[in-house]
Amino acid sequence: MGDRPGDEAGLPPSTSGGVMVNEGKASGHGRPILKLSGVSKNFGAVSALTDIDLEIYAGEVVALVGDNGAGKSTLVKILAGVHQPTSGRVEFEGQEVNLDSPGKALEYGIATVFQDLALCENLDVVANLFLGHELSAWQLDEVAMEVRAWTLLQELAARIPSVREPVASLSGGQRQTVAIARSLLLDPKIVMLDEPTAALGVAQTAEVLNLIERIRARGLGVIIISHNMEDVRAVADRIVVLRLGRNTGIFTPEASNQELVAAITGATENAVSRRVERKSAPHPAGREVSP
Repeated sequence: MGDRPGDEAGLPPSTSGGVMVNEGKASGHGRPILKLSGVSKNFGAVSALTDIDLEIYAGEVVALVGDNGAGKSTLVKILAGVHQPTSGRVEFEGQEVNLDSPGKALEYGIATVFQDLALCENLDVVANLFLGHELSAWQLDEVAMEVRAWTLLQELAARIPSVREPVASLSGGQRQTVAIARSLLLDPKIVMLDEPTAALGVAQTAEVLNLIERIRARGLGVIIISHNMEDVRAVADRIVVLRLGRNTGIFTPEASNQELVAAITGATENAVSRRVERKSAPHPAGREVSP
Protein backbone atom coordinates (compact mmCIF):
# COMPACT_ATOMS: atom_id res chain seq x y z
CA MET A 1 0.00 0.00 0.00
CA GLY A 2 2.97 2.28 -0.30
CA ASP A 3 4.66 4.22 2.46
CA ARG A 4 2.67 4.23 5.64
CA PRO A 5 2.80 7.37 7.77
CA GLY A 6 2.65 5.18 10.82
CA ASP A 7 6.17 3.94 10.14
CA GLU A 8 7.51 7.43 10.82
CA ALA A 9 5.67 7.49 14.15
CA GLY A 10 7.43 4.36 15.37
CA LEU A 11 4.66 1.86 14.71
CA PRO A 12 5.50 -1.83 14.90
CA PRO A 13 6.83 -3.21 11.62
CA SER A 14 5.32 -6.19 9.86
CA THR A 15 5.96 -9.30 11.91
CA SER A 16 7.01 -12.74 10.82
CA GLY A 17 3.76 -14.05 12.28
CA GLY A 18 1.77 -12.03 9.74
CA VAL A 19 0.01 -9.68 12.14
CA MET A 20 0.31 -6.77 9.71
CA VAL A 21 -0.63 -8.12 6.31
CA ASN A 22 -0.39 -7.13 2.68
CA GLU A 23 -3.85 -6.22 1.43
CA GLY A 24 -3.62 -7.88 -1.95
CA LYS A 25 -2.43 -11.19 -0.49
CA ALA A 26 -4.60 -11.22 2.61
CA SER A 27 -7.90 -12.25 1.12
CA GLY A 28 -7.12 -14.92 -1.43
CA HIS A 29 -10.48 -14.22 -3.14
CA GLY A 30 -9.24 -13.19 -6.61
CA ARG A 31 -10.35 -9.85 -7.99
CA PRO A 32 -11.78 -7.44 -5.44
CA ILE A 33 -15.36 -6.21 -5.74
CA LEU A 34 -14.31 -2.72 -4.72
CA LYS A 35 -10.88 -1.13 -4.96
CA LEU A 36 -9.75 2.34 -3.92
CA SER A 37 -6.40 3.67 -5.12
CA GLY A 38 -4.91 6.91 -3.82
CA VAL A 39 -8.27 8.36 -2.80
CA SER A 40 -8.09 11.80 -1.16
CA LYS A 41 -10.80 14.16 0.06
CA ASN A 42 -10.34 17.83 0.90
CA PHE A 43 -12.86 20.18 2.45
CA GLY A 44 -11.36 23.52 1.53
CA ALA A 45 -7.95 23.67 3.17
CA VAL A 46 -8.72 20.69 5.41
CA SER A 47 -7.50 17.30 4.22
CA ALA A 48 -9.89 14.63 5.53
CA LEU A 49 -8.40 11.71 3.56
CA THR A 50 -4.99 11.36 1.93
CA ASP A 51 -3.98 8.61 -0.52
CA ILE A 52 -6.31 5.93 0.83
CA ASP A 53 -5.95 2.42 -0.60
CA LEU A 54 -8.58 -0.21 0.15
CA GLU A 55 -9.77 -3.49 -1.33
CA ILE A 56 -12.99 -5.33 -0.50
CA TYR A 57 -13.54 -8.93 -1.60
CA ALA A 58 -16.66 -11.08 -1.78
CA GLY A 59 -17.40 -13.11 1.33
CA GLU A 60 -15.20 -11.18 3.74
CA VAL A 61 -15.66 -8.68 6.56
CA VAL A 62 -13.31 -5.69 6.65
CA ALA A 63 -13.26 -3.50 9.76
CA LEU A 64 -12.34 0.18 9.57
CA VAL A 65 -10.96 1.37 12.88
CA GLY A 66 -9.41 4.61 14.02
CA ASP A 67 -9.77 7.43 16.49
CA ASN A 68 -12.39 10.16 16.13
CA GLY A 69 -11.42 12.35 13.18
CA ALA A 70 -9.42 9.59 11.49
CA GLY A 71 -11.56 9.82 8.34
CA LYS A 72 -13.68 6.67 8.70
CA SER A 73 -17.05 8.36 8.21
CA THR A 74 -15.73 10.44 5.31
CA LEU A 75 -14.50 7.29 3.58
CA VAL A 76 -17.86 5.55 4.07
CA LYS A 77 -19.70 8.60 2.71
CA ILE A 78 -17.49 8.55 -0.39
CA LEU A 79 -18.37 4.90 -0.97
CA ALA A 80 -22.04 5.67 -0.31
CA GLY A 81 -22.04 8.46 -2.91
CA VAL A 82 -22.61 11.25 -0.38
CA HIS A 83 -19.18 12.85 -0.98
CA GLN A 84 -17.06 12.70 -4.11
CA PRO A 85 -13.29 12.23 -3.75
CA THR A 86 -11.01 15.13 -4.58
CA SER A 87 -8.57 12.77 -6.28
CA GLY A 88 -7.90 9.07 -6.66
CA ARG A 89 -9.53 6.10 -8.37
CA VAL A 90 -12.54 4.00 -7.36
CA GLU A 91 -13.05 0.68 -9.14
CA PHE A 92 -16.07 -1.61 -8.88
CA GLU A 93 -15.62 -5.12 -10.26
CA GLY A 94 -12.57 -4.00 -12.22
CA GLN A 95 -14.17 -0.94 -13.83
CA GLU A 96 -13.53 2.66 -12.76
CA VAL A 97 -16.75 4.22 -11.46
CA ASN A 98 -17.98 7.62 -10.37
CA LEU A 99 -20.14 7.37 -7.26
CA ASP A 100 -21.67 10.82 -7.66
CA SER A 101 -24.87 10.13 -5.72
CA PRO A 102 -26.29 7.65 -3.16
CA GLY A 103 -28.58 6.33 -5.91
CA LYS A 104 -25.60 5.56 -8.14
CA ALA A 105 -23.89 3.68 -5.29
CA LEU A 106 -27.04 1.59 -4.80
CA GLU A 107 -27.18 0.87 -8.53
CA TYR A 108 -23.68 -0.58 -8.39
CA GLY A 109 -24.63 -2.64 -5.34
CA ILE A 110 -23.18 -0.67 -2.42
CA ALA A 111 -25.66 -0.44 0.47
CA THR A 112 -25.06 1.56 3.64
CA VAL A 113 -26.57 1.30 7.12
CA PHE A 114 -25.72 4.50 8.97
CA GLN A 115 -25.52 4.73 12.74
CA ASP A 116 -28.90 6.43 13.12
CA LEU A 117 -30.54 3.54 11.15
CA ALA A 118 -33.10 5.91 9.52
CA LEU A 119 -36.13 3.87 10.60
CA CYS A 120 -39.68 5.19 11.02
CA GLU A 121 -40.71 4.13 14.51
CA ASN A 122 -44.44 4.55 13.87
CA LEU A 123 -44.38 2.08 10.95
CA ASP A 124 -44.19 -1.71 11.19
CA VAL A 125 -41.28 -3.88 10.04
CA VAL A 126 -42.71 -4.51 6.54
CA ALA A 127 -43.30 -0.81 5.88
CA ASN A 128 -39.76 0.04 7.01
CA LEU A 129 -38.20 -2.67 4.88
CA PHE A 130 -39.93 -1.50 1.71
CA LEU A 131 -40.01 2.24 2.41
CA GLY A 132 -39.21 3.92 -0.89
CA HIS A 133 -39.12 0.55 -2.71
CA GLU A 134 -42.72 -0.59 -2.35
CA LEU A 135 -44.05 -3.37 -4.54
CA SER A 136 -46.75 -2.05 -6.91
CA ALA A 137 -46.46 1.48 -5.57
CA TRP A 138 -49.83 2.61 -7.01
CA GLN A 139 -51.65 -0.20 -5.22
CA LEU A 140 -49.48 -1.68 -2.48
CA ASP A 141 -49.15 -5.46 -2.59
CA GLU A 142 -49.17 -5.94 1.18
CA VAL A 143 -49.25 -9.73 0.98
CA ALA A 144 -46.23 -9.99 -1.34
CA MET A 145 -44.26 -7.52 0.77
CA GLU A 146 -45.07 -9.39 3.98
CA VAL A 147 -44.05 -12.73 2.45
CA ARG A 148 -40.79 -11.23 1.14
CA ALA A 149 -40.09 -9.67 4.53
CA TRP A 150 -40.64 -12.95 6.39
CA THR A 151 -38.52 -14.86 3.86
CA LEU A 152 -35.59 -12.45 4.17
CA LEU A 153 -35.72 -12.31 7.97
CA GLN A 154 -35.88 -16.11 8.19
CA GLU A 155 -32.88 -16.41 5.86
CA LEU A 156 -31.01 -14.16 8.28
CA ALA A 157 -32.32 -16.10 11.30
CA ALA A 158 -33.53 -12.77 12.68
CA ARG A 159 -35.32 -12.71 16.01
CA ILE A 160 -38.26 -10.48 15.11
CA PRO A 161 -41.55 -11.39 16.88
CA SER A 162 -43.76 -10.16 14.03
CA VAL A 163 -43.24 -8.25 10.80
CA ARG A 164 -46.36 -6.27 11.70
CA GLU A 165 -44.80 -5.10 14.96
CA PRO A 166 -44.15 -1.33 15.08
CA VAL A 167 -40.42 -0.57 15.07
CA ALA A 168 -40.92 1.54 18.22
CA SER A 169 -41.57 -1.65 20.20
CA LEU A 170 -38.39 -3.43 19.04
CA SER A 171 -35.10 -3.66 20.92
CA GLY A 172 -31.93 -1.97 19.72
CA GLY A 173 -30.61 -5.21 18.26
CA GLN A 174 -33.87 -5.92 16.47
CA ARG A 175 -33.91 -2.43 14.99
CA GLN A 176 -30.37 -2.92 13.71
CA THR A 177 -31.54 -6.21 12.17
CA VAL A 178 -34.40 -4.44 10.37
CA ALA A 179 -32.04 -1.77 9.04
CA ILE A 180 -29.57 -4.39 7.78
CA ALA A 181 -32.35 -6.50 6.25
CA ARG A 182 -33.65 -3.42 4.42
CA SER A 183 -30.20 -2.90 2.88
CA LEU A 184 -30.32 -6.48 1.51
CA LEU A 185 -33.62 -6.07 -0.34
CA LEU A 186 -31.88 -4.56 -3.38
CA ASP A 187 -29.41 -7.49 -3.58
CA PRO A 188 -26.24 -5.47 -2.93
CA LYS A 189 -22.73 -6.83 -3.31
CA ILE A 190 -21.26 -4.76 -0.46
CA VAL A 191 -22.92 -3.73 2.80
CA MET A 192 -21.38 -0.98 4.94
CA LEU A 193 -22.31 -0.81 8.63
CA ASP A 194 -21.51 2.29 10.69
CA GLU A 195 -21.10 1.41 14.39
CA PRO A 196 -23.59 -1.51 14.21
CA THR A 197 -23.15 -2.50 17.89
CA ALA A 198 -23.02 0.97 19.44
CA ALA A 199 -25.22 1.33 22.55
CA LEU A 200 -26.30 -2.33 22.41
CA GLY A 201 -26.31 -4.77 25.31
CA VAL A 202 -24.33 -8.02 25.35
CA ALA A 203 -27.12 -10.22 23.98
CA GLN A 204 -28.10 -7.70 21.31
CA THR A 205 -24.46 -7.25 20.27
CA ALA A 206 -24.08 -11.01 19.85
CA GLU A 207 -27.24 -11.06 17.72
CA VAL A 208 -25.89 -8.35 15.40
CA LEU A 209 -22.46 -10.03 15.12
CA ASN A 210 -24.17 -13.31 14.19
CA LEU A 211 -26.12 -11.41 11.54
CA ILE A 212 -22.90 -9.98 10.09
CA GLU A 213 -21.47 -13.49 9.80
CA ARG A 214 -24.61 -14.65 7.99
CA ILE A 215 -24.28 -11.76 5.53
CA ARG A 216 -20.68 -12.82 4.87
CA ALA A 217 -21.89 -16.40 4.33
CA ARG A 218 -24.18 -15.09 1.57
CA GLY A 219 -21.05 -14.07 -0.35
CA LEU A 220 -21.31 -10.34 0.25
CA GLY A 221 -18.48 -8.02 1.12
CA VAL A 222 -19.02 -6.30 4.47
CA ILE A 223 -17.41 -3.12 5.79
CA ILE A 224 -17.93 -2.30 9.45
CA ILE A 225 -16.86 0.78 11.38
CA SER A 226 -16.44 0.15 15.09
CA HIS A 227 -14.56 1.38 18.13
CA ASN A 228 -15.05 -1.94 19.92
CA MET A 229 -11.95 -4.06 19.29
CA GLU A 230 -13.57 -7.23 20.67
CA ASP A 231 -16.50 -6.93 18.25
CA VAL A 232 -14.05 -6.28 15.42
CA ARG A 233 -12.00 -9.36 16.25
CA ALA A 234 -15.12 -11.49 16.52
CA VAL A 235 -16.19 -11.03 12.89
CA ALA A 236 -13.50 -9.25 10.84
CA ASP A 237 -11.20 -11.01 8.40
CA ARG A 238 -9.03 -7.90 8.07
CA ILE A 239 -8.69 -4.78 10.19
CA VAL A 240 -7.82 -1.58 8.32
CA VAL A 241 -6.51 1.21 10.54
CA LEU A 242 -6.87 4.89 9.64
CA ARG A 243 -5.09 7.71 11.45
CA LEU A 244 -5.36 11.38 10.55
CA GLY A 245 -6.91 10.48 7.21
CA ARG A 246 -4.19 8.06 6.14
CA ASN A 247 -3.69 4.29 5.98
CA THR A 248 -1.71 3.15 8.98
CA GLY A 249 -1.78 -0.59 8.43
CA ILE A 250 -3.82 -3.72 7.77
CA PHE A 251 -3.99 -6.34 10.52
CA THR A 252 -5.46 -9.76 11.10
CA PRO A 253 -7.86 -10.35 14.01
CA GLU A 254 -4.95 -12.03 15.85
CA ALA A 255 -3.22 -8.68 16.26
CA SER A 256 -2.82 -7.64 19.89
CA ASN A 257 -4.49 -4.65 21.49
CA GLN A 258 -1.03 -3.13 21.87
CA GLU A 259 -0.38 -3.26 18.12
CA LEU A 260 -3.82 -1.92 17.19
CA VAL A 261 -3.68 0.91 19.71
CA ALA A 262 -0.20 1.84 18.48
CA ALA A 263 -1.45 1.98 14.90
CA ILE A 264 -4.54 4.00 15.87
CA THR A 265 -2.76 6.52 18.09
CA GLY A 266 0.65 6.63 16.39
CA ALA A 267 2.45 5.99 19.70
CA THR A 268 4.08 2.71 20.67
CA GLU A 269 4.08 3.67 24.35
CA ASN A 270 0.60 3.89 25.79
CA ALA A 271 -1.50 2.50 28.64
CA VAL A 272 -1.96 -0.84 26.87
CA SER A 273 1.75 -1.30 26.16
CA ARG A 274 2.67 -0.32 29.74
CA ARG A 275 0.21 -2.87 31.11
CA VAL A 276 1.72 -5.58 28.89
CA GLU A 277 5.20 -4.65 30.12
CA ARG A 278 4.10 -4.81 33.76
CA LYS A 279 2.54 -8.22 33.24
CA SER A 280 5.61 -9.60 31.47
CA ALA A 281 8.20 -8.07 33.81
CA PRO A 282 9.85 -10.51 36.26
CA HIS A 283 8.96 -9.96 39.89
CA PRO A 284 10.18 -11.43 43.20
CA ALA A 285 8.57 -14.67 44.27
CA GLY A 286 5.64 -14.24 46.57
CA ARG A 287 4.86 -10.71 45.42
CA GLU A 288 1.77 -10.06 43.39
CA VAL A 289 1.99 -7.54 40.56
CA SER A 290 -1.11 -5.49 39.97
CA PRO A 291 -2.20 -5.59 36.31
